[in-house]
Amino acid sequence: MRKIHSAEDIWVLVQEMGFLPLFQNEIKGFSIEEHTPSSLWFSDTEPGPWEWKGPVIRMGDCFYGKFFAGKAGYISKEWFPAFANYRRDGYDFDALYDDGKAARKDKYVYDTVVKDGSLLTGELKKKCNYVKGGNKGFETVITRLQMQTYLVVEDFEYLRDKTGTTYGWGVARYSTPERLAGEDFFYEEYRKETEQSRQAVYAYIQKLFPSVSDKQLVKLFK
Repeated sequence: MRKIHSAEDIWVLVQEMGFLPLFQNEIKGFSIEEHTPSSLWFSDTEPGPWEWKGPVIRMGDCFYGKFFAGKAGYISKEWFPAFANYRRDGYDFDALYDDGKAARKDKYVYDTVVKDGSLLTGELKKKCNYVKGGNKGFETVITRLQMQTYLVVEDFEYLRDKTGTTYGWGVARYSTPERLAGEDFFYEEYRKETEQSRQAVYAYIQKLFPSVSDKQLVKLFK
């Protein structure tokens, strides 16, 4: 992987590699963190990977979310259907819930996002009563729904002060990949067995990183 100096560099790598975790992980060299100068991660003057997340998503043809062992990263539009087919085990969310494989609190959060189309983190917490004195465990639920690929981050939006100047960290806006890519996006992949999709993803990563072990793949991609 080449050195990363811009949002455009990340987007190009996502398209070339298909999968790109944000943080260092089980597979050496397989992260944005390892290929971005450390001076850009928390610079007071220059944008870096934190600020580039929204711009990369808006360039299109990729999805962002907590997909890799509960941590964030990007997946290209080309590879997302295969990834989703095996991560979802062939289920749409309603069927998953009907079969008793999803918690009621997960369904409440998922259904709330679907109903509104997309919601900022704060809006979603308020609607689902994840506020002071209310429900607990929002991060666990929202991470699980991303790991299962039912929800993704559509964009990051910044709060503004009275003068219109942005401040703070970008706030995640959640949506479903079906809303962003169309209901038919997964159709062809859903006709395949989930194991076939899993093997395709694993074989592809092993082609990129020939020395990677099955144990490393399982830890990062299961």
